[in-house]
Amino acid sequence: MDGREQKDVRPGLTVDIVMKQDQRTGRLTRGVVKDVLTKSPHHPHGIKVRLVTGEVGRVKEVISH
Repeated sequence: MDGREQKDVRPGLTVDIVMKQDQRTGRLTRGVVKDVLTKSPHHPHGIKVRLVTGEVGRVKEVISH
């Protein structure tokens, strides 16, 4: 799953995100979702989440469900 649909992203999932400062390079950060920050059901660049580590970024891929 690519993380553009909010129904596919929920707390506890392992995901790869792109943080704001890594958007140019596309560097991915893997972590576990703590909070879903995007309110809309769909976002073309990925649903924004906060990881348990406190990092915030847009989901590029859902690793485990």
